[in-house]
Amino acid sequence: MDALLRPCVLVCAGLDPSGGAGIQADIEAVAAQGAHALPLVTALTVQDNNTVREVVPVDAGLLLRQAALLAETMPIRAVKIGIPGNRENAEAIAAIVRMLRVQRPDLPVVLDPILASGRGDNLSRGDALAALAPLLAVATLVVPNLPEAAALGIAPNGSMPLPCAHVLVTGGHGDGADIVNRWLCAAGSREWRWPRLRGEFHGSGCTLASGIAARLALGDTMAQALELGQRWCDRTLAHAYAIAPGQRIPRRIHP
Repeated sequence: MDALLRPCVLVCAGLDPSGGAGIQADIEAVAAQGAHALPLVTALTVQDNNTVREVVPVDAGLLLRQAALLAETMPIRAVKIGIPGNRENAEAIAAIVRMLRVQRPDLPVVLDPILASGRGDNLSRGDALAALAPLLAVATLVVPNLPEAAALGIAPNGSMPLPCAHVLVTGGHGDGADIVNRWLCAAGSREWRWPRLRGEFHGSGCTLASGIAARLALGDTMAQALELGQRWCDRTLAHAYAIAPGQRIPRRIHP
């Protein structure tokens, strides 16, 4: 194999014109780990670093055709999924994953189950929770925040059945001096504590999920990917920068 060949992460997410979240965040996060992002734009949005005004899903058939061509020659080693935009796109992405797993049954799929923006704005046409159902069925790891975990019926203490093999519940919406992130799986649970940083951030969930997906594409175990992905994401937030009043942008490039 060519020593210069980088593993690819197929990224399915919306386009945020502010550049703070969505597909741009994913591309930067994947590249920062040493992998290469293959971006499939699921939806166009009207938003800035604070507010989402509109979401326009792309054609599901276009996603399928793009992925089919990429899969012919690209070394896809992981998939990261953000907002699908609508149920039709979610079903198309699930079909893409099943297609890729014909050749690579253990292909890791990381799902950021975004139900709304950090300020509560809708990020899907139709029922956002219902649109996640096809994606949960193919996910290896789901990375919800506390409100998303509650909506999905995931108990942070692991007392309820999990929707997939691995769940990382992030605690940014909790209280206290520390943020507690909890990894839940069949083998049990583990938690990490990170000092709570001041301010609000735009694209932190995208950054974390894509960083973990890239680590999995590079061959890390799930435990290694979660550890390194969280540690790196924490640095990007600690060095976040402003582009306008309000939420700051994680410094994903050379944090």
